[in-house]
Amino acid sequence: MSTHKLGFWEAYAIGIGGMIGGGIFAVLGLTLRLAQGAAPVAFLFAGAIALLTSYSYAKLSIRYPSQGGTVEFLVRAFGNNLVTAYLNTLLLASYVIMLALYAYAFGSYASALFLGHEVSLARNVFIVLVVALFTFINFLGAYISGKAEDLLVAIKVGILLLFSALGFFTGDFTRLAPEHWPGLVHILTGGLVIFLAYEGFELIANTAQDVADPERTLPKAFYAAVSTVIGVYVLVATVAVANLTPEQVEKYQDYALAVAAEPILGKVGFALIGIAALVSTASAINATLYGNARVSYLIARFGALPRGFTRRVWKQGTEGLLILAGLTVAFALAFNLENISVAGSLGFLLIFAAVNLANVRLARYTDAQRWISLLGFVLCAVAMGVLVGHTYRTQPQSLRSATLVLVATLLFEVLYRTLTRIRLQAYIDEGLREREAFLDAYEGFLHRLVGLLKSEFPEAEVYLVGRLAEKPRDAAGSLNVWVVVEEAPERLRRFRQEMNARLHLKGTEPLHLRFLPPRKKKRLPKPRKRLA
Repeated sequence: MSTHKLGFWEAYAIGIGGMIGGGIFAVLGLTLRLAQGAAPVAFLFAGAIALLTSYSYAKLSIRYPSQGGTVEFLVRAFGNNLVTAYLNTLLLASYVIMLALYAYAFGSYASALFLGHEVSLARNVFIVLVVALFTFINFLGAYISGKAEDLLVAIKVGILLLFSALGFFTGDFTRLAPEHWPGLVHILTGGLVIFLAYEGFELIANTAQDVADPERTLPKAFYAAVSTVIGVYVLVATVAVANLTPEQVEKYQDYALAVAAEPILGKVGFALIGIAALVSTASAINATLYGNARVSYLIARFGALPRGFTRRVWKQGTEGLLILAGLTVAFALAFNLENISVAGSLGFLLIFAAVNLANVRLARYTDAQRWISLLGFVLCAVAMGVLVGHTYRTQPQSLRSATLVLVATLLFEVLYRTLTRIRLQAYIDEGLREREAFLDAYEGFLHRLVGLLKSEFPEAEVYLVGRLAEKPRDAAGSLNVWVVVEEAPERLRRFRQEMNARLHLKGTEPLHLRFLPPRKKKRLPKPRKRLA
């Protein structure tokens, strides 16, 4: 049982970093073109879907803490079948599309920053270079550490907020008036095309095993991260609309945010946003490549992808990492920004619809309100319908690209299942199986733990808190024990060592043991049940 746990701020930063990673720089122009003066409303609509879906993620993360995250949730709800395997492989394909989006945005901003305007050849060269660079770095095993990422998130958010604050002094806010709004379908589509900008909050789910007091921390982290990003995006969209003419949006769509900064700070503003975009998209490529490698490893081990994805090539690099990098470059070079955005948004809307439906099916175990997740599922489904319908009428080429991704992924899974006859595993994360087995026998373990605590601290009050204090075992994902006793660091350290030895703890058990001095007893969470 590790004593080094992530708190609220660490989990919150992971969610913020996952969302503000480059999407806002890449797709803001698309939303401005589609939603026009209603762009802030479009961001708000897409954010509402993300916020509802974060409810499902929070509930599932508490009950099934696993580094498999989304992949694990789908398996728990729908079993180990072809549909689940397809959704998991589609998730991987959607991450590849995210990488392509970041690479395309990096190429566009780099070309505009260094050459003064976007040049197709230069953009493509920058796309290949940035993907190659971070593939090499990931082969070396050198990825951005958590502390460095926290700093990077602060810089990115700081620049966006500075841009927004100064933009209020130069913008023409009459452009936000309802007479400059298009039809409702255009507004909704404007939000759905940039739904990718909200993708990333689900990364919090992959850290659930390492979060302290997960039943309280995870929901706060999910909701706070998504709400913060909604606020930032709506603010940025508001200022961008006020500082860009429709002609500028049409002409500079791929790097609209940098152009929007020019009325505020002139060429310095253009350069500042350009640099922020390069840093954001580059760090997103690096982190997503690393995350993709892990996802592909888990899916391959699960049996939904060939085992070659897990084979080491050189140092820390796998065949899967090379394949992902190659697919990223191919997507970024073959499709334009709108094609990539539509395909990625459809992919993630489908995945998020499935996760919401998973929480509906597992509500008995996750202690969730079914109607909230059902509403999230319906909104995702309606959103897919609106996006498909509008794209079919206005940009059929983008819809063909998205269909290609969806169909190709399905064909791959069907052929792979047919040719290999590989059986899918029941658990993505073997650690979750062990955690479930531990909780199945928690009553006997809890009896031994309380006995050990009372023998060492006769004056202590021992409480069982969280779901196990009032819910059946199958609704709990962790064992939370709080001990009210006067703290003495050396004494507590010795007890933890003795506890680990006598109870044969390996450090992976879902046990959260916390000591609280009597003067802070009022901090005891509810529900709780006194054990001794």
